[in-house]
Amino acid sequence: MNQPLLVTATRKAGPRLSLAIGTVVILVLLALPLLSLLPAGHSLQVSAYTLTLVGKILCYAIVALALDLVWGYAGLLSLGHGLFFALGGYAMGMYLMRQAAGEGLPAFMTFLSWTELPWYWVGTQHFAWALCLVVLAPGLLALVFGWFAFRSRIKGVYFSIMTQALTFAGMLLFFRNETGFGGNNGFTSFRTILGFDVASPGTRAVLFLLTVTLLLASLYLCWCLTRSKFGRLLTAVRDAENRLMFCGYDPRGFKLLVWVLSAVLCGLAGALYVPQVGIINPSEMSPTNSIEAAVWVALGGRGTLIGPLLGAGLVNGMKSWFTVAFPEFWLFFLGALFILVTLYLPKGVVGLLKKRSQS
Repeated sequence: MNQPLLVTATRKAGPRLSLAIGTVVILVLLALPLLSLLPAGHSLQVSAYTLTLVGKILCYAIVALALDLVWGYAGLLSLGHGLFFALGGYAMGMYLMRQAAGEGLPAFMTFLSWTELPWYWVGTQHFAWALCLVVLAPGLLALVFGWFAFRSRIKGVYFSIMTQALTFAGMLLFFRNETGFGGNNGFTSFRTILGFDVASPGTRAVLFLLTVTLLLASLYLCWCLTRSKFGRLLTAVRDAENRLMFCGYDPRGFKLLVWVLSAVLCGLAGALYVPQVGIINPSEMSPTNSIEAAVWVALGGRGTLIGPLLGAGLVNGMKSWFTVAFPEFWLFFLGALFILVTLYLPKGVVGLLKKRSQS
């Protein structure tokens, strides 16, 4: 007679436990930048390396959340979200390079004997215009690509292949020196942002807090969307698009909206990634990075919002350890992880936890 009561109590405690864990995680994240400001040698002082590593993982978590919005809810598996992430990073990097160069040309342009800035660099010395580019560059590209793709009713594996081809083409384009984006080396050697030293502990702490704020705001926005009528229509697009059309809805508009929103979130994450890590180059557009993002979502549990955040944290945490301890085995481990998740955890870690809580 006690077992049904125990099961009921466990199920009721589930949401409370999740809320408690989430609150603790948020408090820890908010405490990290404050602890980084403590004097060196203090027992609770957080190193600049640790703060940068966690900040980078949080940026990746935003990308995972954005991918889950289109893949987990709309059924659009994108293998090109790394392109949108990199475009946002390059937009912010252009501003940082102009700040480092002062009145002159960026260092790489001087090295290549350029005499003037390309037209698309005009206005990038202004932070407000850089923020506009962070949103417009990935958003407009996603809008154009999505309009043609959804208008042609391209979906499934064909859509995934096209997104992968798009990011590969972008990577090849940005690798060329004549495009004006630093070629193979990309942008680096940043100095100031809004007049503040990028490398100073205070600036790093503020950038970290902005990343946490963006992650929480993105999570809340996605939660509101997925719990609304729009979210139910997205799941209808994923599960029964033809039936949705028979009900009088045009799925192209819904897919295009969520696709552009996802790209913009990736661009914002890239813009916060660059000043914290200190570099942006075409390797961020590598199809491998976009595939890794799909692994984050699959491992955590697609269609759950929280799962992709967990997956991004787990995979990137293991990557940081593996690339130091066993660098030559990381890609093999990543491939094995994806195969194991596909075979034994189709609903990810969150799905496994829900199954155990209900049993």
